[in-house]
Amino acid sequence: MVKYKEIANTIKQRIIDGTYEAGKPFPDQHGLAEEFETSRMTIQKALEILRYEGFIYSVRGSGTFVKKNADTLSKLDSKADEYIGLTKQMAGTGTVTSKVLSFTIRFPNEIECESLQILPSQPVYDIRRLRFLNADPLLLEHTVMPIHVIPGITEEVLAGSIYDYIETRLKLGIGAANRMIGADKPNKDDEEYLRCQIDDPVLEVDQVVFLDNGVAFEYSQTRRRYDKGHIVMVNLNKKKDR
Repeated sequence: MVKYKEIANTIKQRIIDGTYEAGKPFPDQHGLAEEFETSRMTIQKALEILRYEGFIYSVRGSGTFVKKNADTLSKLDSKADEYIGLTKQMAGTGTVTSKVLSFTIRFPNEIECESLQILPSQPVYDIRRLRFLNADPLLLEHTVMPIHVIPGITEEVLAGSIYDYIETRLKLGIGAANRMIGADKPNKDDEEYLRCQIDDPVLEVDQVVFLDNGVAFEYSQTRRRYDKGHIVMVNLNKKKDR
C-alpha cells in the first residue's frame, strides 16, 4: 500500500478511537509530516482521502477539524482500490472469523484459466467460506487460487486470513486487482448463510487479484447484504474549471 493511504488509515483509526476528538483542531500538516517521516504533499493526499470520506473538514484560516459524526461512520466500508484482506481491513473494528463451507482441489475451467492466466492442467484450490464479524455473518466468499502460485493452503490457513498467510508465510506482496461490482437478488445461500430476506439486495464483487510481480493469484466472488457495508470510491483527481 502506498504511503499516503497507510497514513490515511492510521489517522482514520485515531479518529474512530477518539484520539482526535470531534470539533477540536487537527494536528497541523507540518507536525504530521514529521511524525510520519514524510513530505507535506504526502500528508495532504492522506487528508484529502479523509475529507472525501467525510471524516474531516477544513475552515479557511482556522485549520482542519474532525466531523462530529465521524465516529458513527460505517466501519464496514471497504475501498474500491483496497486489497488488504478482510481481517486487516476490520482490525480495530471487531473479531473476524471464518467457517469453511467447502475446500477442494480440482482443475480450472475455461473462465478460470483465462482470468488467472493458467493452463487447464494446473490445479487450483476451490474455497467457499462464510466470514463473520463479531460472530455476525458478514459475507460469503468463493475463491479460486492456483496451487503453484499459492502453495500450502490448509484448513488451518482458511480458518484465519489467507492474505496474512500470503504476506507473512510466503513473503509475497499483494498488488492491484480488477474488480466488477454489482447488485443481485439473494439466492438460497444468501438466505441461509447471510440471513437475507427474499427482497434484500445483495452486493456482489467479482475480482481478479494480482501479486506485486503481476502474477494473478485469486479469482473470487464475494456477496454481502446491502446493510453490511459499501464499496467506497475515492477519486483525488480534481476537475478543471470550465
